[in-house]
Amino acid sequence: MKRYLILLLISFQGLMAQVQFEAKVTKNTLGLNERLRIDFIMNVDGDNFDQPAFEGFRITAGPSQQVSQSWVNGRSSFQKAYSYILQPLQKGTLTIKPASIEYNGQVYKTAPIKITVTNAVAQERDPNDRPQGSSNELLNLVAEISKTNPYLNEPITVVYKLYFNNIGVTGFKELAKPKYNDFWNQNIDIKQLSVQEGTFQGQRCYYVVLKKTILYPQKSGKLTIEPLSLDIGVQLPTNRRDMFGQMIITDDNKVVSAGAKVINVRPLPETNKPEGFTGAVGKFNFTVTPTKTTLKNGEGLDLIVSATGTGNMKLFTLPKPVVPNALEMYDPVHDENITTSLSGMSGKITDKYTIVPQYKGKYAIKPMQFSYFDLSSGSYRTITTKEIMIDVLDGPMQAEAAATANASKNVTPKTEQFKYIKLKTTLTAIDKNDFYGSNLYYMLFFAPFIILPIIVLAKKRKEAIDGDVTGNRIRMNNKLAKKYLSEAKKHLNNKEAFYIALEKAMHNFLKAKLHIETSEMSKDNIRELLLSRNANPESVQNFISLTENCEFARYAPASSASIQQDYEKAVLIISELEKQIV
Repeated sequence: MKRYLILLLISFQGLMAQVQFEAKVTKNTLGLNERLRIDFIMNVDGDNFDQPAFEGFRITAGPSQQVSQSWVNGRSSFQKAYSYILQPLQKGTLTIKPASIEYNGQVYKTAPIKITVTNAVAQERDPNDRPQGSSNELLNLVAEISKTNPYLNEPITVVYKLYFNNIGVTGFKELAKPKYNDFWNQNIDIKQLSVQEGTFQGQRCYYVVLKKTILYPQKSGKLTIEPLSLDIGVQLPTNRRDMFGQMIITDDNKVVSAGAKVINVRPLPETNKPEGFTGAVGKFNFTVTPTKTTLKNGEGLDLIVSATGTGNMKLFTLPKPVVPNALEMYDPVHDENITTSLSGMSGKITDKYTIVPQYKGKYAIKPMQFSYFDLSSGSYRTITTKEIMIDVLDGPMQAEAAATANASKNVTPKTEQFKYIKLKTTLTAIDKNDFYGSNLYYMLFFAPFIILPIIVLAKKRKEAIDGDVTGNRIRMNNKLAKKYLSEAKKHLNNKEAFYIALEKAMHNFLKAKLHIETSEMSKDNIRELLLSRNANPESVQNFISLTENCEFARYAPASSASIQQDYEKAVLIISELEKQIV
């Protein structure tokens, strides 16, 4: 019984010692202007932490590392975490891919995490997010609506202004474009952005007009304009000063949103609505003009139906003329000469009909009516044109043109329906080669006698390599050092990625040569171990200095020349220590 209890305890302890590596986020749904924190937590001292690419996010802080270890009632616990603060760059469902670590020759990965990014949300400003040295900084994006309760098809304007003060704006890009569902919309071009003085909530500041849009609501009721969100590069003052007494400016990025806007669209009144109303809203003049009214046989005329004025010019149709059967009317040619500004659309639309008379006589084109809703008076207006008389001077009379049907026989031409079918067929015997006795037969027959000895030798070789735990670990760390050193070379143009790869390469070199773990990599311990292995003191000091410089260089300004110099220095130091260590 005692034996079973011991086995049970050993099994339980083995389960408790399992490697745990997981990713945790503060929220799975956030607005475009919010941030989230992600922690990669492990219960062992894993090596070679590899962060995911964070596609669709920008890293605003991190990575920061925390390590905690405790011993309670004879049992130890260990936890190490890498933390990041992320800012989403786009809306939609984004996936944070797995991170990975290595422990005892095994690779462990976190599960992918899906994050839903919605429109920017209204949020109170965090006082801790204010730049030091400034108490009245301002950065706000506002959407100014000309009218929030228009009629259906009444024009309204949206002007997006960026207000700022005590903050330098270096540039911006759109994270989410506003969506104008159920609106006809057109952007008004801004030739050049200009900074102007103004006030925002009683505070004197500067502003820039970023975008102008004209909207025509196409549906009554409450319509929502989704917000415009911008990622703005800013320069923030701090409390620190340089050696000349000048205030130090830091570069940062801020996400601002204009917020969603609700427009309450009123329907056009049903009272007194004309029967032929086609949706015209504004103020118009309507005309119907023929190019001529007296025709000879074979001649035609153009009937020009046009509306001029201001309103929703592109959003309604002109009435169609009604002509006698003796006049043949063709489909119209539509033409528009319209300009769009913040006051709305204005200009002229025209339908030109070509009419050709068939018989001699006088024919009347009935009066036409055009109705529109007048915004200034809030009522419907109807314009009625005069009757147009067309006089055809000559040609056949309509009574003489009685239709006669001439019966004609349909003769079906003879066709050779089966011409494509060949009457004679030439058959050719197919060559047949027997498999037995062929070259392929003998290759497959002798293959097992050749492959089996190779498999046995390869298996013994693998067992010998797997049994050499220390050698495997040294080879793996050597391989990782070369891998990261070559990876560092690929990132010579990317400062942060370069120094991360360089630091990993140097750590793996130490693990391979000194047979130590990450937790043993203190500066004094490294120096003592390298010197005990007959390493040159100058080379040891250069190695330690370069390792310490990697963390600082990731965040300090660096030129491409200094990065290239650090890479060459690392290659030289590792080569020297490779020869010196015994």
